[in-house]
Amino acid sequence: MVAIIKTSHSIHNILNYNENKVKTGVAECISAENYPLELEKLSFNLKLNRFLKLASLNENAKRNSVHISLNFDPSENHSKEKLIEIANMYMEKIGFGKQPYLIYQHHDAGHPHLHLVTNNIQRDGKRIDLHLLGIRKSEPARKEIEELFGLVKADGKKNKQDISIQQASARIVNYGKVESKKAINGVLNMVLNQYKYSSLPELNAILKQCNIMADRGKEDSKIFQTRGLVYRILDQEGNPIGVPIKASSFYNKPTLKFLEEKFKTSEIRNATDKTRVKNAIDLALIKENNFSLNDLAKQLEKEGINTVFRKSEKGLLYGITYVDHTTKNVFNGSSLGKQYSAKAIEYRCSSTFTNESKRESQTDKLEIKNKFQDEKQKLQTFSKMENVVNSLLQSEQLKEFLPYQLKKKKKKRGLNLR
Repeated sequence: MVAIIKTSHSIHNILNYNENKVKTGVAECISAENYPLELEKLSFNLKLNRFLKLASLNENAKRNSVHISLNFDPSENHSKEKLIEIANMYMEKIGFGKQPYLIYQHHDAGHPHLHLVTNNIQRDGKRIDLHLLGIRKSEPARKEIEELFGLVKADGKKNKQDISIQQASARIVNYGKVESKKAINGVLNMVLNQYKYSSLPELNAILKQCNIMADRGKEDSKIFQTRGLVYRILDQEGNPIGVPIKASSFYNKPTLKFLEEKFKTSEIRNATDKTRVKNAIDLALIKENNFSLNDLAKQLEKEGINTVFRKSEKGLLYGITYVDHTTKNVFNGSSLGKQYSAKAIEYRCSSTFTNESKRESQTDKLEIKNKFQDEKQKLQTFSKMENVVNSLLQSEQLKEFLPYQLKKKKKKRGLNLR
């Protein structure tokens, strides 16, 4: 189980986000804890007013709303009763057991997950401290709950990259089998919030693995000139099929403007994430015999890295993109360095070895292999915990992972001096 904590100044936006999910049929409210009425009797306003009343007791608190998601392994299929029990125990252990909170079960992602909505203002007006809530209370609670309920452990998966690829594969869209907009929305919810990408081609490198693409149209088209964006379903050959759907028609509004903000936040990556991909490529390419591009792709796939080759209509290679499902990063080849660009990789794959270069390559191979294995072992041991901790630590400051609606700020009304 993975717990992610977000804080906000607006409980209305958080509640509205979850209730709209319920209206569209991709979520349901399964429990209302510490409310005076039963769930069936609670309207939107009754749910909201319970939070607002507590918030009014401490108007100095800038961030008084808490939005938590509890995420389970795709292989787990728990009953509502068990999910409620897990949520209640989690809230008790992080210090929110006496607060009013709502439990929503969402069905719009490739894994089972809950959303918990609450606030941190208590009945006496004192606030529950949110500083380092994730690392101080959430992490110990998560581990204890995993043991008590026999859940799949977040930091105990040996083949994390395989699981990530399976999750992506589970989202492959086949035209005509599922309603197009619903199918595309499911993929977008998974990809847009989980992966780091700094351009539209990098984003499409992931989406195309699910038979979807984000399309701006040709440069002389009206949609391109008006900065529009549509999402298309692709057939098995990668050709668009069916009617394109406007980005603005999706609930989370994944428009070009939205994506450009995501591109900015993803421009800076962890150096270790880049090093992992470069080492994997170098290790794969140190071969005594000629090594094809397809051979490279197969080798990298074993390390949880998908390779996307971009070719012209004449079949000439002009770009390479690497999708690392382990660290959830997408890198254009040239961003890793000149030796990892399309032209350099094509040359490195086709070059032959002399006797002298063979001996040198064996030494290089041993050094790179040892370095790669060391980093791989560290990644298997610490990566899961690092990602969880980073998510928990960043959740109180960063907004890029919040749905579009939760980012909106209320317009300030001017004072009437009359």
